[in-house]
Amino acid sequence: MTNFITIGCFLVALGGPAILNIFAYPISRKLSVKISDYIVRVCAPRLFSILSTYKNFKFCGDKNLKSELPEQFLIVSNHQSLLDIPLYMRFLRDKKLRFVAKAELGRHVPLVSEMLRAHEHAMIPRTGSPSVAMKTLDSFAERVVARAQIPVIFPEGTRSRDGNLGSFYAAGFRRLLDRAPMPVAVCALDGGYKVSTLDGIMRKLHNGLYHVKILKIYPAPTSKQEQMRILEESKVLIQRQLDEWRAGTDAC
Repeated sequence: MTNFITIGCFLVALGGPAILNIFAYPISRKLSVKISDYIVRVCAPRLFSILSTYKNFKFCGDKNLKSELPEQFLIVSNHQSLLDIPLYMRFLRDKKLRFVAKAELGRHVPLVSEMLRAHEHAMIPRTGSPSVAMKTLDSFAERVVARAQIPVIFPEGTRSRDGNLGSFYAAGFRRLLDRAPMPVAVCALDGGYKVSTLDGIMRKLHNGLYHVKILKIYPAPTSKQEQMRILEESKVLIQRQLDEWRAGTDAC
Protein backbone atom coordinates (compact mmCIF):
# COMPACT_ATOMS: atom_id res chain seq x y z
CA MET A 1 0.00 0.00 0.00
CA THR A 2 2.81 2.41 0.84
CA ASN A 3 4.18 1.96 -2.70
CA PHE A 4 1.04 3.50 -4.17
CA ILE A 5 0.98 6.25 -1.53
CA THR A 6 4.61 7.11 -2.28
CA ILE A 7 4.04 7.28 -6.03
CA GLY A 8 0.88 9.34 -5.46
CA CYS A 9 2.80 11.82 -3.31
CA PHE A 10 5.48 12.07 -5.99
CA LEU A 11 2.87 12.93 -8.59
CA VAL A 12 1.16 15.51 -6.39
CA ALA A 13 4.34 17.17 -5.13
CA LEU A 14 6.50 17.01 -8.24
CA GLY A 15 4.15 16.55 -11.18
CA GLY A 16 2.95 20.14 -11.32
CA PRO A 17 6.39 21.80 -11.56
CA ALA A 18 7.58 19.13 -14.01
CA ILE A 19 4.63 19.64 -16.39
CA LEU A 20 4.71 23.43 -16.05
CA ASN A 21 8.40 23.55 -16.91
CA ILE A 22 7.89 21.40 -20.02
CA PHE A 23 5.59 24.09 -21.43
CA ALA A 24 7.51 27.06 -19.99
CA TYR A 25 10.95 26.25 -21.37
CA PRO A 26 10.15 26.72 -25.11
CA ILE A 27 8.25 29.94 -24.38
CA SER A 28 10.35 31.75 -21.79
CA ARG A 29 13.73 30.70 -20.50
CA LYS A 30 13.42 33.27 -17.69
CA LEU A 31 10.21 31.63 -16.48
CA SER A 32 11.78 28.20 -16.82
CA VAL A 33 14.71 29.33 -14.67
CA LYS A 34 12.29 30.43 -11.94
CA ILE A 35 10.48 27.10 -12.05
CA SER A 36 13.82 25.27 -12.05
CA ASP A 37 14.93 27.27 -9.01
CA TYR A 38 11.74 26.12 -7.28
CA ILE A 39 12.51 22.52 -8.22
CA VAL A 40 16.00 22.83 -6.70
CA ARG A 41 14.97 24.69 -3.51
CA VAL A 42 11.66 23.01 -2.78
CA CYS A 43 11.16 19.85 -4.82
CA ALA A 44 14.56 18.22 -4.16
CA PRO A 45 14.18 18.36 -0.33
CA ARG A 46 10.52 17.38 -0.66
CA LEU A 47 11.50 14.28 -2.63
CA PHE A 48 13.59 12.96 0.25
CA SER A 49 10.93 13.95 2.81
CA ILE A 50 8.38 11.80 0.97
CA LEU A 51 10.79 8.87 0.82
CA SER A 52 11.56 9.24 4.53
CA THR A 53 7.91 9.49 5.56
CA TYR A 54 6.43 6.65 3.55
CA LYS A 55 9.35 4.30 2.98
CA ASN A 56 11.68 5.06 5.90
CA PHE A 57 14.35 5.81 3.30
CA LYS A 58 16.96 7.87 5.10
CA PHE A 59 19.27 10.57 3.82
CA CYS A 60 22.64 10.55 5.57
CA GLY A 61 24.74 13.59 4.77
CA ASP A 62 28.03 13.74 6.69
CA LYS A 63 28.72 17.36 7.70
CA ASN A 64 32.41 16.74 8.28
CA LEU A 65 34.53 19.11 6.11
CA LYS A 66 31.50 21.11 4.91
CA SER A 67 32.67 24.14 6.88
CA GLU A 68 36.10 23.87 5.20
CA LEU A 69 34.81 24.11 1.64
CA PRO A 70 36.25 27.11 -0.23
CA GLU A 71 34.12 29.67 -2.01
CA GLN A 72 34.37 27.82 -5.31
CA PHE A 73 35.50 24.26 -6.01
CA LEU A 74 35.01 21.29 -8.31
CA ILE A 75 33.19 18.24 -6.94
CA VAL A 76 34.42 14.81 -8.05
CA SER A 77 32.07 11.97 -7.17
CA ASN A 78 31.05 8.43 -8.04
CA HIS A 79 27.68 8.06 -9.77
CA GLN A 80 24.85 5.61 -9.10
CA SER A 81 21.47 7.13 -9.96
CA LEU A 82 19.52 10.08 -11.32
CA LEU A 83 18.75 10.70 -7.66
CA ASP A 84 22.41 11.69 -7.21
CA ILE A 85 21.52 15.13 -8.60
CA PRO A 86 18.79 15.96 -6.04
CA LEU A 87 20.96 14.29 -3.38
CA TYR A 88 23.74 16.83 -3.90
CA MET A 89 21.23 19.67 -4.19
CA ARG A 90 19.96 18.74 -0.74
CA PHE A 91 23.39 18.10 0.78
CA LEU A 92 24.85 21.40 -0.47
CA ARG A 93 21.64 23.39 -0.63
CA ASP A 94 23.44 26.70 -0.04
CA LYS A 95 25.61 26.21 -3.15
CA LYS A 96 24.73 26.80 -6.80
CA LEU A 97 25.60 23.40 -8.22
CA ARG A 98 25.99 22.74 -11.93
CA PHE A 99 26.43 19.19 -13.22
CA VAL A 100 28.31 17.64 -16.12
CA ALA A 101 25.68 15.25 -17.50
CA LYS A 102 25.07 13.25 -20.63
CA ALA A 103 23.08 15.09 -23.30
CA GLU A 104 20.33 12.45 -23.27
CA LEU A 105 19.19 13.73 -19.87
CA GLY A 106 18.30 17.02 -21.52
CA ARG A 107 15.37 15.38 -23.30
CA HIS A 108 12.24 13.59 -22.11
CA VAL A 109 13.18 13.07 -18.44
CA PRO A 110 10.37 14.53 -16.30
CA LEU A 111 11.43 17.18 -13.77
CA VAL A 112 15.08 16.85 -14.82
CA SER A 113 15.46 17.77 -18.50
CA GLU A 114 14.12 21.32 -18.51
CA MET A 115 15.83 22.08 -15.22
CA LEU A 116 19.21 20.97 -16.60
CA ARG A 117 18.78 23.03 -19.76
CA ALA A 118 17.34 26.14 -18.08
CA HIS A 119 20.15 26.24 -15.52
CA GLU A 120 22.74 25.63 -18.27
CA HIS A 121 24.36 22.52 -16.89
CA ALA A 122 26.95 20.91 -19.20
CA MET A 123 25.13 18.51 -21.51
CA ILE A 124 27.79 16.28 -23.06
CA PRO A 125 26.94 14.20 -26.16
CA ARG A 126 27.84 10.52 -25.82
CA THR A 127 28.52 10.14 -29.53
CA GLY A 128 30.12 12.29 -32.20
CA SER A 129 33.34 14.28 -32.27
CA PRO A 130 35.26 14.58 -28.97
CA SER A 131 35.95 18.20 -29.92
CA VAL A 132 32.25 18.99 -29.48
CA ALA A 133 32.35 17.63 -25.93
CA MET A 134 35.48 19.65 -25.16
CA LYS A 135 33.93 22.87 -26.51
CA THR A 136 30.86 22.23 -24.37
CA LEU A 137 33.09 21.87 -21.31
CA ASP A 138 35.00 25.03 -22.21
CA SER A 139 31.77 27.06 -22.32
CA PHE A 140 30.60 25.43 -19.11
CA ALA A 141 33.88 26.31 -17.34
CA GLU A 142 33.55 29.95 -18.38
CA ARG A 143 29.98 30.10 -17.06
CA VAL A 144 30.66 28.56 -13.66
CA VAL A 145 33.61 30.88 -13.05
CA ALA A 146 31.69 33.99 -14.10
CA ARG A 147 28.65 33.03 -12.01
CA ALA A 148 30.49 31.64 -8.95
CA GLN A 149 28.87 28.24 -9.40
CA ILE A 150 30.05 24.82 -8.22
CA PRO A 151 30.71 22.30 -11.03
CA VAL A 152 30.08 18.62 -10.34
CA ILE A 153 31.62 15.88 -12.46
CA PHE A 154 31.20 12.10 -12.35
CA PRO A 155 34.47 10.71 -13.80
CA GLU A 156 32.92 7.26 -14.36
CA GLY A 157 30.90 8.88 -17.14
CA THR A 158 27.82 6.76 -16.49
CA ARG A 159 25.80 5.38 -13.59
CA SER A 160 26.93 2.23 -11.82
CA ARG A 161 24.13 -0.32 -12.11
CA ASP A 162 25.35 -2.43 -9.20
CA GLY A 163 27.07 0.15 -7.01
CA ASN A 164 30.57 -1.03 -7.88
CA LEU A 165 33.04 1.71 -8.73
CA GLY A 166 33.92 1.92 -12.42
CA SER A 167 36.92 3.32 -14.27
CA PHE A 168 37.63 7.03 -13.88
CA TYR A 169 38.14 8.97 -17.12
CA ALA A 170 40.45 11.96 -16.98
CA ALA A 171 39.55 14.00 -20.09
CA GLY A 172 36.58 15.97 -18.75
CA PHE A 173 38.14 16.45 -15.31
CA ARG A 174 41.37 17.80 -16.76
CA ARG A 175 39.63 20.01 -19.30
CA LEU A 176 37.55 21.70 -16.62
CA LEU A 177 40.56 22.35 -14.41
CA ASP A 178 42.61 23.63 -17.36
CA ARG A 179 39.90 26.16 -18.20
CA ALA A 180 38.79 26.90 -14.64
CA PRO A 181 41.52 26.14 -12.07
CA MET A 182 39.98 25.64 -8.63
CA PRO A 183 40.19 23.40 -5.54
CA VAL A 184 38.80 19.87 -5.80
CA ALA A 185 36.39 18.34 -3.27
CA VAL A 186 36.28 14.54 -3.46
CA CYS A 187 32.87 13.16 -2.44
CA ALA A 188 31.42 9.68 -2.16
CA LEU A 189 27.80 8.54 -2.26
CA ASP A 190 26.13 5.19 -1.87
CA GLY A 191 22.61 3.76 -1.98
CA GLY A 192 21.27 5.26 -5.19
CA TYR A 193 21.95 2.23 -7.36
CA LYS A 194 19.33 0.27 -5.40
CA VAL A 195 16.57 2.70 -6.43
CA SER A 196 17.69 3.75 -9.89
CA THR A 197 14.63 2.19 -11.56
CA LEU A 198 10.88 2.18 -10.89
CA ASP A 199 11.19 -1.48 -9.88
CA GLY A 200 13.90 -0.55 -7.41
CA ILE A 201 11.74 2.18 -5.93
CA MET A 202 8.84 -0.23 -5.52
CA ARG A 203 10.81 -3.16 -4.06
CA LYS A 204 14.07 -1.90 -2.50
CA LEU A 205 13.29 1.53 -1.14
CA HIS A 206 11.87 0.51 2.23
CA ASN A 207 14.35 1.09 5.10
CA GLY A 208 16.99 2.15 2.59
CA LEU A 209 19.85 4.56 3.19
CA TYR A 210 21.50 7.13 0.92
CA HIS A 211 24.96 8.22 2.09
CA VAL A 212 26.97 11.22 0.94
CA LYS A 213 30.23 12.50 2.38
CA ILE A 214 33.06 14.91 1.56
CA LEU A 215 36.26 12.89 1.81
CA LYS A 216 39.04 15.36 1.04
CA ILE A 217 39.57 18.88 -0.26
CA TYR A 218 42.59 19.46 -2.50
CA PRO A 219 44.10 22.84 -3.38
CA ALA A 220 43.78 23.77 -7.04
CA PRO A 221 46.23 21.59 -9.02
CA THR A 222 48.87 23.52 -10.94
CA SER A 223 50.03 20.83 -13.36
CA LYS A 224 48.83 17.84 -15.35
CA GLN A 225 50.69 15.58 -12.93
CA GLU A 226 48.83 17.04 -9.95
CA GLN A 227 45.51 16.68 -11.75
CA MET A 228 46.15 13.01 -12.44
CA ARG A 229 47.34 12.37 -8.89
CA ILE A 230 44.16 13.89 -7.48
CA LEU A 231 41.97 11.85 -9.80
CA GLU A 232 43.80 8.61 -8.99
CA GLU A 233 43.64 9.31 -5.25
CA SER A 234 39.96 10.22 -5.57
CA LYS A 235 39.09 6.75 -6.79
CA VAL A 236 41.03 5.15 -3.93
CA LEU A 237 39.33 7.39 -1.35
CA ILE A 238 35.86 6.74 -2.75
CA GLN A 239 36.39 2.98 -2.89
CA ARG A 240 37.64 2.96 0.70
CA GLN A 241 34.57 4.91 1.83
CA LEU A 242 32.20 2.57 -0.02
CA ASP A 243 33.87 -0.38 1.70
CA GLU A 244 33.47 1.26 5.13
CA TRP A 245 29.80 2.05 4.59
CA ARG A 246 29.04 -1.45 3.40
CA ALA A 247 30.97 -3.01 6.26
CA GLY A 248 29.01 -0.86 8.72
CA THR A 249 32.14 0.75 10.16
CA ASP A 250 31.02 4.29 9.22
CA ALA A 251 27.39 4.48 10.30
CA CYS A 252 25.00 7.34 9.68
